[in-house]
Amino acid sequence: MITENNTVGYYNSIETFGAVDGPGLRLVIFLQGCLLRCKYCHNPETLEFTRDKMITIDEVVNLYNKNKSFYKNGGVTLSGGEATTQIDFCISLFKKLKELNINTCLDTCFGTYNSIDKVKNKWKELLEYTDLVLADLKHIDNEKHINLTSRPNTNILEAIKFVDECNTKMWVRHVLVPGWTDDEEDLRRMARFMKELNNMERFEMLPYHNMMIPKYENLKMKFYLRDVNPPTKDYIVQCRKIIENELKK
Repeated sequence: MITENNTVGYYNSIETFGAVDGPGLRLVIFLQGCLLRCKYCHNPETLEFTRDKMITIDEVVNLYNKNKSFYKNGGVTLSGGEATTQIDFCISLFKKLKELNINTCLDTCFGTYNSIDKVKNKWKELLEYTDLVLADLKHIDNEKHINLTSRPNTNILEAIKFVDECNTKMWVRHVLVPGWTDDEEDLRRMARFMKELNNMERFEMLPYHNMMIPKYENLKMKFYLRDVNPPTKDYIVQCRKIIENELKK
């Protein structure tokens, strides 16, 4: 679902001093709604598109200005959920922020992207006002991606290429889930895919954790990875080296 309202956004929560959602300290707005159903989703409360909490562009700017001195090396990040389910709001907000010389960052799984011209044009317009994309690459293998997220990765891979073609800077992120996203050949394939990107500034391997389980229990939602243990530090290093070695070839 791509909403057509460009003046207000519907959000779940706001983090005033986000330190892991782009460069520097950032104002992070977690918008409501996502088309994917990832088995390890950290924010299941953001999945359904609801209108419980509304925020305007001016309100975002005011929130930023309240702590402006802390954001001098940071900016504003839109996350979710999947922020681009409300792409018209994203475009209007980022356009306003760039007029104010505020750094913009989009944290996305690309769940709304497809090859339809209208959709691509919306994405292209959004990227014109986006300084950095945090690209969530969940799985390189299509069938495994479907099993993990309920949707194929075809459009997602094309979206990452599209961001690259638009010369927008990217940090590619991959959540390491033991037994699900850690196959050695899959990691090599992912590295070969990333190697073709001209605007990837950084690769981040994020370790899976199970701290979100209480959220699922409160929402009475089934958590499918209850028996999966988080990866050890040594295992994260081992898997990251597979990626790094392939990127160097």
